[in-house]
Amino acid sequence: MTPPDLPEDAALFLDFDGCLVEIAPTPDSITVPDALPDLLAQLHRRLQGAVALISGRNVDDLRRYLPEFPGAIAGSHGAELALPGQPIQPPAGEGIDIPALHQQAQDIAAAHDGVLIEPKPHGVVLHYRARPDLAEWAQAAMDELAAGYPMLAIQPAKMAFELRPKDAGKDRALLRLLASEPFLGRVPVYAGDDLTDEVAMAAAQSRGGFGIKIGDGDSVARYRLPDPAALAQWLAR
Repeated sequence: MTPPDLPEDAALFLDFDGCLVEIAPTPDSITVPDALPDLLAQLHRRLQGAVALISGRNVDDLRRYLPEFPGAIAGSHGAELALPGQPIQPPAGEGIDIPALHQQAQDIAAAHDGVLIEPKPHGVVLHYRARPDLAEWAQAAMDELAAGYPMLAIQPAKMAFELRPKDAGKDRALLRLLASEPFLGRVPVYAGDDLTDEVAMAAAQSRGGFGIKIGDGDSVARYRLPDPAALAQWLAR
């Protein structure tokens, strides 16, 4: 079902990959639509600043693709939070040897061609998009890796498994932002395409807002749009 018009008092939360930009074979090969930066700036003005990006990418990566975005950014599934004009707020007390984690993941991936490791500041992702036949192996490999890092949790995603801080989550990022200005008291609207977005859409709906599922697949979201282009058209209304 197509979503209704965006409420004037909305707090808008947007995923990035598969939502604002099309999924690409690798994280670095995405294309940002030419009109997207201006669209986000217009929404930011219309909603008095209540627009945020909530993504599995880290904050610096998102700023590389959208350097002029004026709103809040929750990166690494909420493990990082960057408010406008403020430094990135990292998770506290992780106690994780991140370089060792990255190296272990690279060693695991070396067993198969077509497996991609994406290092992150607070975790790591194993992508098997080029080798969908390795789905079971990928999950088992990440289960084994996770056993050595009890402070991390496995997050399934589209053709990928990620290890991220246990206390992170897109739902927690949404709720944290909703508790402060300029999001406080507004109607939460969350758009996303992946398994990682389901908890955030559920959180938005539990607080009187709604979720928008981008693409195919089961979802808790009340509304659905087929692709990022359709979301951009809806937002531009």
